[in-house]
Amino acid sequence: MHQLITRDPVSGGELIVTRLECPESGIVIEGQFNLGWLGRLTREQLEFVELLVKNRGNINGVAGDLKIAYNTARNRLDAIVTTLGGAPEPAERTHPDRREVLGRLAAKEISVEEAMRLLKEQGHDRDE
Repeated sequence: MHQLITRDPVSGGELIVTRLECPESGIVIEGQFNLGWLGRLTREQLEFVELLVKNRGNINGVAGDLKIAYNTARNRLDAIVTTLGGAPEPAERTHPDRREVLGRLAAKEISVEEAMRLLKEQGHDRDE
């Protein structure tokens, strides 16, 4: 069986489903069905969403699976949010959360000094 495609490979337009079939029962339903929010995403975006769910929303996990930088994964997520009609987060958030900072440090995207600075801004430099 082929992977679901959601965009017309020629025009890039959204595809519709015109036939649904159950091989087990032989039931066939014909009509025009949209793919909902899935139809607005590209195959690559659907794969990203699948990884995001498998990683329980952990962007660092997705970045690791795709072997890309955290910021690249974050940008891809922002593009998906925009495609689905949401507003992406501001480009420069004032206070990243502790896990994000530690994940970026583990991925060697930021230095220890930068991580300490970001954690200090959040008040995470104190014993909790």
